Amino acid sequence: MLELAIALIVFLFPLAYSPGPGNMFFAANGARFGLKATFPANAGYHLATWSVTAAIGLGFAAILEAQPGFFTVIKWAGSAYVLYLAYRLYRAGAAGGGEDARPAGFMDGVILLLLNPKAYVIIALMFSQFLAGRETDHLVAVLLIATVFTLNNFVAFIVWTLAGDRIALHFRDPGQARRLNAIFAFTLAAVAIWMLL
Repeated sequence: MLELAIALIVFLFPLAYSPGPGNMFFAANGARFGLKATFPANAGYHLATWSVTAAIGLGFAAILEAQPGFFTVIKWAGSAYVLYLAYRLYRAGAAGGGEDARPAGFMDGVILLLLNPKAYVIIALMFSQFLAGRETDHLVAVLLIATVFTLNNFVAFIVWTLAGDRIALHFRDPGQARRLNAIFAFTLAAVAIWMLL
């Protein structure tokens, strides 16, 4: 099992630490509100990550394959949601200001994962590489893979959140903060478009 966990971490490293909807979302929220304020969204995202990963490993993937239209709906809804988050970030004021500015909450994290089609693709790819042909108990292997995948993503998101928080230290002036918000908002919007490809 340790060998499986190490191989999985090596496989996931470039996927978890490269820019994507989750990483950009948490970097932007880290820049805007700081690391501590992102914990509820991070908890929601990763509880959903573990649940969805385990469900796919236990057979949900067959349903996704049988209903290709479901995947298309998720793709478009996910892109629309990330665009909405980008708009919210763009409209936010400087750090500590702006009456409608608030950190993402638990449900924002859950929704972001559930509407992220790239996550489903990565999860299915991961199981195709690491679950097929395993001599170990199927349930144990699925739970181990789901746990390693979730913890690896959690660490990656903390790194991206801290990076956003550190960048924001240089943008505390209201005008600079608005520019930083705009940069992250446009980055999230680009990610939303990328999700449709």
